[in-house]
Amino acid sequence: MKKLRFFVVSDSVGETGEIAVKAVVSQFRPNFDQVDIRRFPHIQDMGHIENIVTIAKKQKAIIIYTLVKKELRNALYQLGEQNGVQVIDLLGPMMDLVEKSLEQKPLERPGLVHQLNDFYFKKVEAIEFAVKYDDGRDPRGILLADIVLIGVSRTSKTPLSQYLAHKRFKVANVPLVPEVDPPVELFLVDPKKCFGLVISPEHLNNIRKERLIALGLTEDASYAKHCRIEEEIAHFYKVVEQIGCEVIDVTNKAVEETANCIVEKIEQGK
Repeated sequence: MKKLRFFVVSDSVGETGEIAVKAVVSQFRPNFDQVDIRRFPHIQDMGHIENIVTIAKKQKAIIIYTLVKKELRNALYQLGEQNGVQVIDLLGPMMDLVEKSLEQKPLERPGLVHQLNDFYFKKVEAIEFAVKYDDGRDPRGILLADIVLIGVSRTSKTPLSQYLAHKRFKVANVPLVPEVDPPVELFLVDPKKCFGLVISPEHLNNIRKERLIALGLTEDASYAKHCRIEEEIAHFYKVVEQIGCEVIDVTNKAVEETANCIVEKIEQGK
């Protein structure tokens, strides 16, 4: 059986090139018998390229390259032609096509796709955090969070937590009710990353009535009564004063508006 050798040359880690090689080779040798794939990552200069072509020529290897810098792509192609080494440019043709279509020069900065992946995974991690520590389910999350939201029921704590999570902030939220003592962790957290959410009693009354109707309950339940709402808000202010955190009035505010206000204050506090 003929041995196949591939050199994957990249100005980043070379993962894209290796995946492409494996996708092709698997169609001929699913078990990868007599297949040698070698990565040459973080290639940034002509000296390295010349050495790789020399080795590839001796070992009769095929060079697959993912180089974002046009100068290096052209140099590798020309050296391959001059030395009788088979070279395959994975990114160049597509980059040239997009450049022509957009009439815009590429950034030619290696590794950007992996930076994007990091952003993506941080966002997923933050979303999972927000779900795990939603509605005071586990007070341990309070000390692990980037932002802590507190407030009475129906002050948009959960949707706000999710919105901030999409901005890669780990958020825990805690509901405050007079009958239940706040978790001790609330008084240990840095007040600068804790935000109390308050809403006008009239607005909250309407929201809670609509919530009760949606649940198939009568709107005259104590949950939506003015006296109950006033009691909860008074308790809220008592807890906020103990913590020493900032209060944001979310009455008639969109979630995005409140989130931007919080992010701005977090950035200022750094």
